[in-house]
Amino acid sequence: MASGVFDLIHPGHISYLEQARAHGDELVVVVASDSTVRSKKHEPITPDVMRARIVGSLKPVDRAVVGGEGDIFDTVAGIRPDVIVLGFDQRFAEHELEAELAARGLTGIEVVRADEYADDLHATRRIVERIRSMQ
Repeated sequence: MASGVFDLIHPGHISYLEQARAHGDELVVVVASDSTVRSKKHEPITPDVMRARIVGSLKPVDRAVVGGEGDIFDTVAGIRPDVIVLGFDQRFAEHELEAELAARGLTGIEVVRADEYADDLHATRRIVERIRSMQ
């Protein structure tokens, strides 16, 4: 399982999803809901259903779903992944996430972190900043 906003798809996303795919036979991607993006990051550029459709069409991805409105652990419980692959910049600490999963009865889930993709425009915020600077 991988997760993220995926507002503007860029090479950093592709690298992350390829790395996540390498950890299993099937890759399910949880795309953050619009309300989650608003509360934690920014106003989404594209709606969550559209983002999930785009992500679901990418080669490394078997299935993309829009995340729930509540606790991320409810979404994890519904998917029951063997491995959760965090993006290089996602806020969770691997060992803390594994401990919280176990405390909630979600045992046997390995948590790993993807490597950073070394590209000048590997983050949506950098792409948006570059577009703004060109105006």
